[in-house]
Amino acid sequence: MTLVQAYPLQFQPEMKERVWGGRALEGFGLTLPEGAIGEGWMIGDHPNGTTKVVNGELAGLGLDVIREKYGREFFGTKGFSERNGRFPLLIKLLDCNDDLSIQVHPTDDYEGLPEGELGKTEMWYILDAKPGAKIIYGLKEGIDRPQLAAAIEEDRVMDVLQEVPVEAGDAFYIPAGTVHALCAGVVVAEIQQNSDTTYRVFDYNRPGLDGKPRELHVEDSLNVTAYEGAGATRMKTDNAAPNEWLQIASSPYFIVDKGVVRGSWKLSTTPESFVILVVADGTGTLSWDGGSQDIKAGECFLVPASLGGYELSGELTVLRSVTP
Repeated sequence: MTLVQAYPLQFQPEMKERVWGGRALEGFGLTLPEGAIGEGWMIGDHPNGTTKVVNGELAGLGLDVIREKYGREFFGTKGFSERNGRFPLLIKLLDCNDDLSIQVHPTDDYEGLPEGELGKTEMWYILDAKPGAKIIYGLKEGIDRPQLAAAIEEDRVMDVLQEVPVEAGDAFYIPAGTVHALCAGVVVAEIQQNSDTTYRVFDYNRPGLDGKPRELHVEDSLNVTAYEGAGATRMKTDNAAPNEWLQIASSPYFIVDKGVVRGSWKLSTTPESFVILVVADGTGTLSWDGGSQDIKAGECFLVPASLGGYELSGELTVLRSVTP
């Protein structure tokens, strides 16, 4: 047991420059380094980005240190990644100022995975979308491996992909094996397996940040694509009732619910799992036994499994993620 009293942890985001990024995350009050910032890793425990606590008694400690010292208590009985020991999820905010590459992620059992890496099943919640914004979401019906390979070879891969219009509040579940891409004009909250493995199918023949074309991973992409579909689902979420959870994504790795807070809403953790709270919209207060904190859109919190009761108040839209 630890002598540290559990409390909701907030982290210093790790910002990532991307060829498709912009400056939109400044709209959440986040401080960005120079350049085209595409990703804010809000809660991360990965060799490519480990976030540090900024609030309370544990301020200054990385999530990796939190895991080693307090993981069993804070993360819950289902909160450990058995495969690699790291925190099981990676939480990001994405600013898609330009189109992302057409890409696909592997499952956990793909033999081509780098040492220590997991597969990458993820979900998107659209925080903001410009008029006419869209995403790439899966292959067209009936496209098989030879047809996808030919389309890549002949530089016409866009012809075999599905385009879907998007608006704020849309939710997309993207299991590993689903060919996909965010497109220009969207800002997204992403909840995903703790993995940084992406196989690029196509990158619009554009230069990367270094002026050279970014690497494509055609053979791996063809290997891991789920040609019969992987169970991708999407939904509108504007029917969420006040102070009730609406499930918007369910996978073996995470369950994500949307909640619209009006007034005061008393909630509780369970011993099985931590809770990740992503504030999608609005302002309010997060309170618990021993403390409270003002919260606003764009902020993310790791609520320890051992915390017990907590309360959200104000006018807020939040995403809650737990491990199943």
